[in-house]
Amino acid sequence: MSQNSSLIIKNGNCFINGEFKDQDILVENGKIKTIGKISYSNSSNIYDATGQTVIPGVIDTQVHFREPGSSDAENLESGSRAAVFGGVTSVFEMPNTDPPTINLKEFNKKLNLAKNRMFCNYAFYFGATPDNAKELNLIDTLEGCCGIKLFVGSSTGNLLVSEEKDIEKVISNSKKIVSVHSEDENILLSRKKLIKNNDVNSHLIWRNEECAIESTKRVVRIAQKHKKKIHILHVTTKQEIDFFSEKRSNVSFEITPQHLTLYAPECYEKLKTFAQMNPPIRTKDHYEKLWHAVNSSLVSIIGSDHAPHTKEEKNKNYPSSPSGMPGVQTLLPIMLNHVNNNKLKLKQLIELVCENPCKIFGIKNKGYIKENYDADLTIINMKKETILKNDWIQSKCGWTPFNNYKIKGFPVATIVNGEIIMANNKILSRALGKPLTF
Repeated sequence: MSQNSSLIIKNGNCFINGEFKDQDILVENGKIKTIGKISYSNSSNIYDATGQTVIPGVIDTQVHFREPGSSDAENLESGSRAAVFGGVTSVFEMPNTDPPTINLKEFNKKLNLAKNRMFCNYAFYFGATPDNAKELNLIDTLEGCCGIKLFVGSSTGNLLVSEEKDIEKVISNSKKIVSVHSEDENILLSRKKLIKNNDVNSHLIWRNEECAIESTKRVVRIAQKHKKKIHILHVTTKQEIDFFSEKRSNVSFEITPQHLTLYAPECYEKLKTFAQMNPPIRTKDHYEKLWHAVNSSLVSIIGSDHAPHTKEEKNKNYPSSPSGMPGVQTLLPIMLNHVNNNKLKLKQLIELVCENPCKIFGIKNKGYIKENYDADLTIINMKKETILKNDWIQSKCGWTPFNNYKIKGFPVATIVNGEIIMANNKILSRALGKPLTF
């Protein structure tokens, strides 16, 4: 299919206005033109969605595609390929690259790197530092910028903003939403002596619950003082969920599929350092509390924190092994399997990965199946069973923590800007991703 042509998606069970309806969708020039029963001829370009469910395009709000800097593990092209294989139509990419995305020069360079190379749509975070805080109010209208990324712990170089005065400077000067990696750097440093060589189980002892909750309390307090919007990434502790159970204005948070699927010590026994990430996979009591947050509608978004490293790197002895695991391609399959296992409803999942990213971050014309909206659509087969395998993974790292997982529910086609980019595990188009607008 060429750009600026039409596409008819027929016979799909489509999620429209909060309900599943048997409808056809006419797409023209990258937009949803008509929803209803649409007549078509044999010459029409048709996707037959019989027996399949059509949902708004899935948005992954936290990925690390490693370019520039660590393109042996990932780059913008391979990461976006992994995204569309997993039914993801848009991503928010992180600034901790080499060099980091902390000024307009590097930001524009990343936009140029993405052009005509990314299969999904994209936006990039602008990284906060102690030195650029005063300029952060100037990027409010920056094309393709989803927000400010604040590392209050667990980062390197000048992306680390750990002192309260600097954290306050970043949050108070930001007009865009600030997304936070919330681990207290001082607590991390004081507990570093608890790390045991060659023992990855010590990872969650070192990076304990206090490290997360104290950091989260602090950034929320500062944000509320200045009446600024913040978004806490990859929340992992029952203490934080209890904290968020009291309604807090201007604060949202997300959880990863990994933390809703894996728990300690079983994950470390099985996966060793391949289960290592920051914040860590914790014990089952935390896992259960995270599910409570999902089922009580406390959590706002599910994002993957896709953070690939090569097998060679991950096979190093702890703590020389890097933290992070791939996730953009498995986000939707893993969560659809949870839907089929009655852990949550499909409507809830659509809210968490389609609608809420648009509401919270202000993405224009996406997140819903509506006339005149962008034709970003994810088509799923809720009955399709498969076994996830490393050789299915499109990321350059070539592995997944969910290797050999038997799942039910699977993305069968990904439509980006009105074009069928992926269908039945095949790329059908060149890279047509565009910067998101806010």
